[in-house]
Amino acid sequence: MVSAVMFGVLTVLVIILTCSLIFSLLLRFTDLQETSLQWLIMTLSFFALFAGGFISGGKGKEKGWMMGGATAILFTCIVLLYQFLGKEAGFSIEQTFYHLGYLATAVFGGILGVNIAGGKTTSS
Repeated sequence: MVSAVMFGVLTVLVIILTCSLIFSLLLRFTDLQETSLQWLIMTLSFFALFAGGFISGGKGKEKGWMMGGATAILFTCIVLLYQFLGKEAGFSIEQTFYHLGYLATAVFGGILGVNIAGGKTTSS
């Protein structure tokens, strides 16, 4: 279970860091404003958590809701620690709702990951 959740969190971080790099380059070298990309950034962050839950559910092969949930909770803890220790700020109400949405999305991804991967099979 631990390795499956770690694969999921690693997937989330890779997707988010890659998108952050691309968006920062776009914002730096074009006339785009951050407000024009707000919906795209939010959509991609939900996709990243869905993909992380999907990967962890597929790797774990059972209890996808738990795998996806653990992936989202670990990601939320990483973000909270970064924000609290690095920026000396906690979550706002808006961020709390985003992370609850991330939790639901990752749980759904974990459930789909187990079902598409086939789950555990028992031989007779």
